[in-house]
Amino acid sequence: MDLQKKMFKELKEKKIFDLARNYAFSYADNIDKMDVFPSDENLKNLEIFEEAIPDDSASAKSIISQLNKFGSPATTAQTGGRYFGFVNGGVLPISVATKWLADFWDQNGGMFLTSPINAKLEMICEQWLKELFNLPKETVAGFVSGTSTANFSGIVAARYRLLKNQGWDVNIKGLNGAPKIRIIAHQQAHSSITKALALAGFGKENVEWVESDDQGRMILDKLPKLDSTCLVFLQAGNVNTGSYDHFSEICKKTINAGAWVHIDGAFGLWASASKSLSHLTEGMELASSWATDGHKTLNTPYDSAVILCKDSEALISALQATGEYITYSKQKDPMLCTPEMSKRSRAIEMWAAIKYLGKKGIDEMVTGFHLRAKQLENGLRSNSFTIINEVVFNQVLVSCGNPELTKSTLLNLQRSGEIWCSGSTWKGEPVIRISICSWATTKEDIDRTIVAFKKARITASA
Repeated sequence: MDLQKKMFKELKEKKIFDLARNYAFSYADNIDKMDVFPSDENLKNLEIFEEAIPDDSASAKSIISQLNKFGSPATTAQTGGRYFGFVNGGVLPISVATKWLADFWDQNGGMFLTSPINAKLEMICEQWLKELFNLPKETVAGFVSGTSTANFSGIVAARYRLLKNQGWDVNIKGLNGAPKIRIIAHQQAHSSITKALALAGFGKENVEWVESDDQGRMILDKLPKLDSTCLVFLQAGNVNTGSYDHFSEICKKTINAGAWVHIDGAFGLWASASKSLSHLTEGMELASSWATDGHKTLNTPYDSAVILCKDSEALISALQATGEYITYSKQKDPMLCTPEMSKRSRAIEMWAAIKYLGKKGIDEMVTGFHLRAKQLENGLRSNSFTIINEVVFNQVLVSCGNPELTKSTLLNLQRSGEIWCSGSTWKGEPVIRISICSWATTKEDIDRTIVAFKKARITASA
């Protein structure tokens, strides 16, 4: 049988899809029994994938079976309720189901003509996001892989506008000899900002660093005098403390100066959709652009993020694409608002998530992250752990009282298989960082986490 016939046969018979489905359902059924991070044995078993490229076509069944036998146990169980690392969200069942369907569609989401359904759902999601975040009606959205790319998109849009205002068209003249753009960021800006700045041609030495307070918020009084050449970065949700900058005061200053404000809100922008937490984002609508993830707080599958920008001309001009073969439509052509031309149709899953949850469901889920974080804070405090931060949203920073005990306790937690959380440093001291952003995290999961912390510290103290 030649290869083409073999593949048509597999497509028609559906056996490999049934097998993958059964393995996936088994994985979901047993997620709570898995080690949250793989054991040393399961990590070593990954060596089975180290082989020379085969000469002949392999069995599809054997490939799926090998992935399940050795791949599934070597995954991080982040879709369960006790994974608290790197602000990685869980995933809604509706989003997974939607992704399965959309994967069969395998749509190129770059243009309306390559995927009318994706283009339509991007338009719907754009409207819904503006409503959820209370953003200006002229705001446009680009659906990208992650907040790193969304931040980059916001930066190049700002670069285009700030230079154009000085009579310099960067698309024609480039950056050599361009007028200066002042970059204003505080000391707690996320590393994705410095990475995106470098990609856009701005090195660290070009940044005017502003002092942060003890929670990682920009100190308003330390803000330098602004003018119309400034690009100012603010943060909705510090990656360590979860803190929010004072948007109203700083945005008003930048507006008066004619500057551009970009808000990095990878996980924290979604607080705007919670009635009890929306005070954290008050004034953010005054900014020029915003970046956020779907795969964090909204619990869509990876990869899913959004750049939102109220200057559509700047965003589209900065991310321009031309070519004789490109046929734009009268509908929205998504690639105009993203760096990618060929791109995954990720808005389909975001649409499904928002439609499934609705405003009330998003509020309940986002607020729930905060409630579980407060439960953890209170439980750890009552067991003599030190909580470093004000728990304003979903981040909890923990210390065991001295650096070595903190580091040893973290290592024991990560080896336990019971939970997984990451380490960080705060004011030069090691801390344990817990990020609660999965719909699957229950009160019982937090109770188990507190017990795990106590056991890990006892072992570290022995």
